[in-house]
Amino acid sequence: MSRTILMTGCSSGIGYDAAHGLRARGWRVFATCRAEADCARLRGEGLESFPLDYASEASIAPAVAEVRSRTPTLVALYNNGAFACPGAVEDLPRAALRAIFEVNLFGYHDLTTQVIPMMRAQGRGRIVNCSSVLGLVGARWRGAYVSTKFAMEGLTDVLRLEMRGTGIDVILIEPGPITSNIRANAIPHFERWINWQASPRRAEYQSLLKRLYESRGPDQ
Repeated sequence: MSRTILMTGCSSGIGYDAAHGLRARGWRVFATCRAEADCARLRGEGLESFPLDYASEASIAPAVAEVRSRTPTLVALYNNGAFACPGAVEDLPRAALRAIFEVNLFGYHDLTTQVIPMMRAQGRGRIVNCSSVLGLVGARWRGAYVSTKFAMEGLTDVLRLEMRGTGIDVILIEPGPITSNIRANAIPHFERWINWQASPRRAEYQSLLKRLYESRGPDQ
């Protein structure tokens, strides 16, 4: 069976490096991104790439259909895409939690359940879910992100138990601090959802804002 993998969140960070690393090791990589412009850039770099947006149910089925049209088998799925919305738990509106859970949990689940039938039919497969050290321990200001990772780890653990005997392995990884764009990408979500100027933590937010806008160091 050829070594084929479907990957998400490949425009930058872990997904980008993993896609190129696996291709260099002989894997056929289907590297997906939310934006077509990023897909075009990856195609220019020699990867097979097409859009997949966890936040859009309408984009997931066509992406799986695209995989099916290109290969009769899929050895592995790597669920990787995610975003963060910093802010104190008391300042998080319900809509912000809905939005981040759509991507960081519900999208993972939707894609996984659509790929499992392919793996069942071939009698083997591997599902790798990328969590974070923040799926293991909490951290201030990261309640939205942490809660999605805790939930995803629970769902992953149960899926692992349920897939026993099917030939499908389910694996969870918890990366620590790495250099990525997740902090920079969190800025528009913070600006959209967090009314920090009306918060009793306003002074603390000023320090947080400094890190958000000025720091580009390791993120989780």
